[in-house]
Amino acid sequence: MMRRLVPAAVVVALAALAGVSWMRLRAPQPPGDGAEAPGFTLPAASGRTVSLEALRGRVVAVNFWATWCPPCKAEIPDLAAVYAAAAAQGQCLEVLGVAEESGERPDIVRAAKELGINYPVLFDDDGKAGEAYRIPAYPRTFLVDARGRLRRTFEGAVSRAQLEAALAPLLAEAPGSCPKSTL
Repeated sequence: MMRRLVPAAVVVALAALAGVSWMRLRAPQPPGDGAEAPGFTLPAASGRTVSLEALRGRVVAVNFWATWCPPCKAEIPDLAAVYAAAAAQGQCLEVLGVAEESGERPDIVRAAKELGINYPVLFDDDGKAGEAYRIPAYPRTFLVDARGRLRRTFEGAVSRAQLEAALAPLLAEAPGSCPKSTL
């Protein structure tokens, strides 16, 4: 009896794996590099509303994260360091932390403070921004050039070195003077 169950279990497992693989192949893919970045307008923890379109002329790192996500928490110090260094050097860079699936807004604000986030935290309460960017997992970071085009996507945690290397050419292409940040 056991000998018949083992091959059946293997067949079921392979069928399930094939189904998952097929679903991933059919799942909508995130927007590709060079495409126009999907626009969004989201409320920020500061009380302001932030529109990606209003940041044209600046390079923007859009980081989708969740408070419960260990890789998200691991990359936050590097994102914060890049943001602080760019601000100190007067570079045309914004970093936006788009919180999803993270509970109530006060919980997100508290987590952001505890994690040392020094860049704007946005609330994607209804998941529309994440849907537009087709976020399958966290973290996911999109680099948007000064013209509003997607130039690089990081799936999973990004390190400071990776982020700085990817941002360097985008910042070099940015206008010599960029719109002053109001965030």
